[in-house]
Amino acid sequence: MKGNLWFNLVFGVIGFIWTLLFSLTHNLFMTSVIRGLVSFVAWFLLAFLLRWVWTMLSSPQGSSLPMTGDGEDKQAGTRLDLTTPDESDELNELLKPKREPSTEGDQGFTPLNPPKLVTTKDPEEMAKAVRHLTEK
Repeated sequence: MKGNLWFNLVFGVIGFIWTLLFSLTHNLFMTSVIRGLVSFVAWFLLAFLLRWVWTMLSSPQGSSLPMTGDGEDKQAGTRLDLTTPDESDELNELLKPKREPSTEGDQGFTPLNPPKLVTTKDPEEMAKAVRHLTEK
């Protein structure tokens, strides 16, 4: 990673001072110092993450590094290829209708005729029920 430990220390001290100043207005001094130390550790580790991201973004993507002793590229696995192979022929084969061999018992399409579940009552009886419900 680029830089050195001083960057992390400065980042942590800035986080410590910032947290200490904001914490002093609402807490006791020792509580503020403890929270400042915790924030120092958090900001110190955040600086490592920031330096790592900076290194990854600033490294040249197209540079070809020399091979290692065992014949592997040092940058192997650092580039992502988002191109997909042409699969239009396979897709066309899947879309073509395939005729399955018919059996002798095959009669073609027959619609489903489900039994009726609701039986209608006498219209006079239904009118009485509606009158009864509207009265209440």
